[in-house]
Amino acid sequence: MLTLRSFLERFRPAGTPGAAAQRGVPADRAADQTAELEPLLALLDDVESTAASIRHDAVADAARRHTEAAQEAAAIVARAHGSADAARAEVTARVRREAQDEASAAVAAGEERVAALRARVTARMPAYVDRVVDEVRMLVRELAEPTPEPGRDRS
Repeated sequence: MLTLRSFLERFRPAGTPGAAAQRGVPADRAADQTAELEPLLALLDDVESTAASIRHDAVADAARRHTEAAQEAAAIVARAHGSADAARAEVTARVRREAQDEASAAVAAGEERVAALRARVTARMPAYVDRVVDEVRMLVRELAEPTPEPGRDRS
């Protein structure tokens, strides 16, 4: 690892400013950096190719999963449409049965009312017939009796 001291050494000049003769070897910073970074960058080449391979595999896997999900969604929608048709037919049949049962109950109730009305009519009819016959007899008697002429006394 690079320490602070070694980092600062990079910025130290090779000689004192203004000296007439070289006192030391000038630092080749570019060569030092290249020598220091080249092994690390060489290691990154393998990592970069591995990362590219992983990215490529991930894109292919995502495309495959997307296709599978689309097919599964289409299958689910098709099953739902089939289920909806079946449910619709079932509900229609149930509603028809309920309507038929309701209609049958209404017809039965109507028939019971008609039977009760007929029974009342049958029970009451003789009394009404007797009343009508009595009324007709009274009318016939009234018509059969001679009416007195006006001004004439019956004695």
